Amino acid sequence: MRGHWIDWLAGIAALVLLGWLFGASLWLLAAVVVGLLLAINQYLARLWSHATTAVRHGGDLEVAVGSNVPIELAVTNRSKVPVGWMLVEDLLPRWAMRGSELGLDVDGDRIAVMMLAPGKTTSMHYTIRVKRRGYFQVGPTVLETGDFLGLFRRYRVGTQPQYITVLPRVVPLSGYDIASRRPIGEIHMRDNVMDDPTRLRGIRQWQPGDPMRSVHWAATARTGTLHSKIYEPSSIAGATLVLDFHRQTNPTKHEPVRGDLAVTAAASIAAMLHDQNEPFGLISNGRDAADRIRHDGWRGDHRVRDSATRAGQMLAESDRMRPVIMKPDRGVIQFKDVMRRLARLEPTDGLTLPELLAECEGRLSNETTVLVILQQCDEATASALIGLSRRGWEVAVIVNTHDINDYSAIAGPMIAARIATFHLADFDSVADVCRNVAIR
Repeated sequence: MRGHWIDWLAGIAALVLLGWLFGASLWLLAAVVVGLLLAINQYLARLWSHATTAVRHGGDLEVAVGSNVPIELAVTNRSKVPVGWMLVEDLLPRWAMRGSELGLDVDGDRIAVMMLAPGKTTSMHYTIRVKRRGYFQVGPTVLETGDFLGLFRRYRVGTQPQYITVLPRVVPLSGYDIASRRPIGEIHMRDNVMDDPTRLRGIRQWQPGDPMRSVHWAATARTGTLHSKIYEPSSIAGATLVLDFHRQTNPTKHEPVRGDLAVTAAASIAAMLHDQNEPFGLISNGRDAADRIRHDGWRGDHRVRDSATRAGQMLAESDRMRPVIMKPDRGVIQFKDVMRRLARLEPTDGLTLPELLAECEGRLSNETTVLVILQQCDEATASALIGLSRRGWEVAVIVNTHDINDYSAIAGPMIAARIATFHLADFDSVADVCRNVAIR
């Protein structure tokens, strides 16, 4: 770098010498002054851009709907030269901040212009209030600076983005009798009939091989001999939740209300099954927002503002045919994974519901009810569901529509094929729908 400046100074001295020799020294001197001014401004713009760093405190979060997420952004000048001006903007996805159903609401300023003294740090503070479930990208932070004459602009990404997962609401099943609780869906069990610990039939003397958890301690203490409880065999299993999130059958005019309502119903059913220690799984033709980010979203360092802004946006269309599939299982880990997937679920242009069922039929558990949540049902969808029922799966359908006439039109062919159907009209009906499915 030092040799580079020496070469520049030598060239300028040569130009001045030539001007003196040919009598144009004033013009050359003016040109040299302008050149030096431009060089100094360009140097300052580059120095300010590289000397400024930004740090966003905190990392990826999982929060509930309605939570407030405080964001703190620290901008530091690492050089010994004061930064004349720096425009700092923390980007948020525009699609989540417009329309009648906002996903994010910001309190405070996420854009600021500041001067930075040598070695000093200035902080920005704002709060994000999450208003609906989803997967939201916060950042990247774009730093913009330039010279005082406005001739040179420099853009730089100061921080990597972080992601906020807003988990869906879980509606308690009001009026549900926990003492006589039953998992969703009665199906014909083929081989593995299991004892149901909620259905006590009697007691008998303990036999080798009986588990200790089945010991009837009151009868044992009264008789002095080990006795075991006898349970009725159960033919009741959990559910595989199937959510239709294709754009053609989920009209834009109903979104995000209807989509969030379907996710809320699915999350409530999953929570109930988890509490009962029953297996539950998830299948959907929607796209996972985390997969969308990995495939189409943030790529790294963007040198211009427009590129960095586009990195924080959602693509208008996505035709990736990669369904969300989670096999039925029990436990806390399964429940948390299902909730995260439901939170990140987005509409897609990929597989339709009949194509999804055909693709995943080999992986559908025949020991769980296939519980389908949909908004619209054409002939192909009805045929796929009826065919699935005739091939041995227990199928139930929750129709996510406000109009009772639309529900009747969809439910008619299903009822004729002995497929249970339920009407999900609005948010207040989630508890009743889930309860009706649970005790049917």
